[in-house]
Amino acid sequence: MTRGPESLQNVFDDAFDAISRTREAFSLQLTPGEVGAITSVATGIAKVSGLPNVGFEELVQFPGDLLGIAFNVDENEIGVVLLGEFWHLNAGDEVERTGRVMDVAVGDGLLGRVIDPLGRPLDGRGAVATSTRRPIERPAPQIMDRAPVTTPLQTGLKVIDALIPVGRGQRELILGDRQTGKTSIAIDTILNQRDQNVLCVYCAIGQRASAVAKAVATLRETGAMDHTVMVVTEGNDPPGLAYIAPYAATSIAEHFMEQGRDVLIVYDDLTHHAEAYRELSLLLRRPPGREAFPGDIFYIHARLLERATHLRKELGGGSLTALPIIETEAQNISAYIPTNLISITDGQIYLSPSLFELGVLPAVDVGKSVSRVGGKAQRAAYRAVAGDLKLAYAQFEELETFARFGARLDEDTRKIIEHGRRIRACLKQGEAAPVSAPAQITVLLALTANLFDPVPLDHMTAAQQAVQEAANRIPAEVGARLESADKLTDEDRKAIVEIARQALDPFQPKPEPEAQASKAPAAKAGHGPKPESKPGPDPKPKANAKAVGGGPRPDAPTSPKRMAKGRHE
Repeated sequence: MTRGPESLQNVFDDAFDAISRTREAFSLQLTPGEVGAITSVATGIAKVSGLPNVGFEELVQFPGDLLGIAFNVDENEIGVVLLGEFWHLNAGDEVERTGRVMDVAVGDGLLGRVIDPLGRPLDGRGAVATSTRRPIERPAPQIMDRAPVTTPLQTGLKVIDALIPVGRGQRELILGDRQTGKTSIAIDTILNQRDQNVLCVYCAIGQRASAVAKAVATLRETGAMDHTVMVVTEGNDPPGLAYIAPYAATSIAEHFMEQGRDVLIVYDDLTHHAEAYRELSLLLRRPPGREAFPGDIFYIHARLLERATHLRKELGGGSLTALPIIETEAQNISAYIPTNLISITDGQIYLSPSLFELGVLPAVDVGKSVSRVGGKAQRAAYRAVAGDLKLAYAQFEELETFARFGARLDEDTRKIIEHGRRIRACLKQGEAAPVSAPAQITVLLALTANLFDPVPLDHMTAAQQAVQEAANRIPAEVGARLESADKLTDEDRKAIVEIARQALDPFQPKPEPEAQASKAPAAKAGHGPKPESKPGPDPKPKANAKAVGGGPRPDAPTSPKRMAKGRHE
């Protein structure tokens, strides 16, 4: 059947009407974009031209999905910090703007995971299950949004909890020479938060892969990884990743803090962070200052650590406690970066190499360590014994230097030194062995009551362990006061001291049988007959006895002048 001209015309009209309607409904949307080109590439940085409207710290994209941060924004070109491997980049490659700043994934899905500062998983457990992202650079909370530090953060280390207490929302610096146990203190603190309802973020900045693997294994073996997020950059990563690592970790921790939770963050360590920033700044031709660091090195750490705080109740009451770590050289705590961090933080824990060599672990130098805020948050039970303990330990350290020279010491001085040695032995603690608050207070009360003084030094470890185990026998109502801010009554102290005394009874030195036998005849000496004297040479005349005290010995040769004087008399 052949269609007529009219039917064909209708088909064409319908088709053109449909095309016309589709054309009218379609609106062309043009998205403006800027594409620049790489002019030069160096270690960790790139110079880019052709992006006139790029903003400071804006993300730009390179070939191979490599990201960079616009760091130097000049008139004709920009300096970009590269956030990944850059060996495939060449001069002339295209660079695109993204229109956003650097951000990182946050949320509960990160707990138990090991990621890099870009949020990419490093533990081989698949992608991170989270949909929320936050910028890594955020302003610190305002002063009126903050609350005082009132709750202690228990580290599980006796020397810190008793003498250098840390509060939730505080910034406490850990500094010391390399290989003195700085990371161990931070890891032990994370282990102790398992039942304290505190989440932890561990940020490894430029650390060796073996050290990071050891930390991950320790946390997983003890079950602490369930409440911990690890943000890791290794020593062979580009300096750009090391630079943004602490800011990304802080944004992750802030997400939990703003939900009303208590968070602990460890920066291990900010020395590598400062060195990475110095490297980037020198490559970007920024003017160097003291020790070749740029002029704003203080500011990059200040704006990072000011984000740690305790929020007021209206904002959830969460807290972010920061433990930055700094490595010193040759015990020089007055160097540039250490003094910067000391002035920014609320106190410092100094680890002494000399104590470390003596086997005093943790090697905390109590005299050079201080906590400017944590004392307000310390529990009343600790405050009742910490003052006397710190004074006695300071006296011991001063007197110990004199005792090394073999000086004659009176009885009181010897007692102070022996008591100080027991204090030092009790403050020793093994790695990955946190002690609960009741056990710590029991040991400290036993120290202040001088119960450890009769215990030999080689039995102190076992005696201390016995006292810690005896703390489990503390009555429930007394234990509740130890865990709270209530003060201990005299009855409570007596009960705890009595428990410690019973635990230390097996370690008290017993009198020797020979000493007991010698005391019995001495007691009866006044009532029985006097023992006969043994025959011997006749005693010397009394005149010669006088010479023993001030003149020559009786059997000494006599000078001629003395003989003549005797004959004349």
